[in-house]
Amino acid sequence: MSLSPDIPPSLDLAPIGNCAISALVDRRGKFVWACAPRIDGDPVFSALMDGDAPEHGFWSIELENLVEVSQAYLNNTPVLRTVLTARDGAAVEILDFAPRHMKHSRTYRPLAFARIVRPLSGSPRIRVRLRPAADWGARQAECTSGSNHIRYRCTDVTLRLTTDCPVSHILEERVFRLEGPHAFFLGPDEGYDQEVGPGVSAALDRTVAYWKDWVRTLYIPLDYQEAVIRAAITLKLCAYEETGAIVAAMTTSVPEFPESGRNWDYRFCWIRDAYYTVRALNRLGAVDILENYLVYLRNLVDNSAGGHVQPVYGVGLEPGIGERIVTSVDGYRGMKPVRVGNQAHEHLQHDVYGQIVLPLVQSFYDQRLLRPGSLDDFHALEGVGDRAFAMHDQTDAGLWEFRTIARVHTYSSVMCWAACDRLSKAADNLRLDDRAAFWRDRATTIRTRIEAEAYLPEEGRFGASFGGTELDASLLQLVDLGFLAADDPRQVATFDAIERDLKKGPYLFRYVEPDDFGEPETAFNFCTFWFIEALHQNGRDEEAREIFEQMLSRRTHAGLLSEDISLGDSQLWGNYPQTYSLVGIINCAILLSRSWTDVR
Repeated sequence: MSLSPDIPPSLDLAPIGNCAISALVDRRGKFVWACAPRIDGDPVFSALMDGDAPEHGFWSIELENLVEVSQAYLNNTPVLRTVLTARDGAAVEILDFAPRHMKHSRTYRPLAFARIVRPLSGSPRIRVRLRPAADWGARQAECTSGSNHIRYRCTDVTLRLTTDCPVSHILEERVFRLEGPHAFFLGPDEGYDQEVGPGVSAALDRTVAYWKDWVRTLYIPLDYQEAVIRAAITLKLCAYEETGAIVAAMTTSVPEFPESGRNWDYRFCWIRDAYYTVRALNRLGAVDILENYLVYLRNLVDNSAGGHVQPVYGVGLEPGIGERIVTSVDGYRGMKPVRVGNQAHEHLQHDVYGQIVLPLVQSFYDQRLLRPGSLDDFHALEGVGDRAFAMHDQTDAGLWEFRTIARVHTYSSVMCWAACDRLSKAADNLRLDDRAAFWRDRATTIRTRIEAEAYLPEEGRFGASFGGTELDASLLQLVDLGFLAADDPRQVATFDAIERDLKKGPYLFRYVEPDDFGEPETAFNFCTFWFIEALHQNGRDEEAREIFEQMLSRRTHAGLLSEDISLGDSQLWGNYPQTYSLVGIINCAILLSRSWTDVR
């Protein structure tokens, strides 16, 4: 790909990571976003949020007289390969990764990034610029150096670069001829206990082997394999393995559309987003992520003790993730505000009770799990069910997290019904007949209330809230949750109304009524995938495939999607990479693919 002299901030970025730390790398191999010591921490690379020409907050390896770039992942891994070519044909290769492999009988996933740069042809001249940020991009991190390392004092972590490249080249940002490979290991402030070149190369080989082996364990559809594998790898990168949390996205404050003010911090664990994530990965057989997330959920259940559950928590189970605005960076493409934290932790969103119960119930059935569900687990989960029953007809902020609108949202109530329904089925499986009858009765009570309060007999469809006529795309989930059959006339009428009012071109809006910030202007990618699923359920597979393939064509060069997409130019907006959107790729690919038996 030929490049102009400057690249404006863009979401055409490639993530690397190891389930402890992650970074976003631009098309030229520049690190523009990474937080440490956790994904929800202070950014050590903040350039994505700091205008067209940031002075710090990045890590670049620049080729003199650059004219062409190519970039792709090594097959079935999150190891990124960037090739830079100069005007005279000189070329270099950059390999970027976060080490992840077995070491001393456990998974080695340090808070570290590794880079290898190699000459490919000619006499390339390069410059390495490593400028970590501190205090939310307000200043460049202070540094000290030794004979083969540089220490960077960031806000919450001190990072140490160990390299076989001359340290003065990096400190002085000197242009030099690359006559052989150089390795860089930016990690904890501790000595690197081996030769850095061979050590980083060995870590690369082991990391590649780890990811290839992991992908081999997945059950993937016949069609759309590349898209599914890339989505699955990236969803795994959004997991914070230490606790089992799964973040909604790697970034904060990328607006839903230009100058909208809809700039949110998604670097936390939403119960809803994580539910959809583990459900999609479970379809692929990725039981490792499910098991780890169930640990996170069981801790939340214990902490709630049958009481209120927040919709979102920190990756370390922190309930307090207060929202504030920082002014030390300009914002994505100069669009403020830049928010840190999320007010949604204060919201009432009653769908979370169903989204806790549904994944945990699997532990009472799945014989693959190292730690199957116990009777004690079931009784603890009943406390969540009690809360679901108590809240099923109470107002909340809904799954779209309205900040000034409170209603009894149909989706929230259906999720509360699902919590009671699944508890009854789990009790049956555990042969707890009295508890099965108890939860079955509660599920029936909630169903009766929903059918009385959310159904609009004059239109033959459901509304998005009790007593309301408004629509939102979450009503498509009534089939997926088992509340209605796809051919139920009430669901058919609901689908028809959604198609008529929320579909704009090939895309689907969450809703179209004005909210706290006015009228939405971009489509929500996950909702478009819901619509594709609904088309399939209605026997309209040709239309479903056409829209699905349009959505695949809108992915970044890394094979990923953000949260939102604009109608006119199909430009991506919202935080990136968005787990919801990647879940949609997996779910729709499985539904629309040919069967493996078709190739017999």
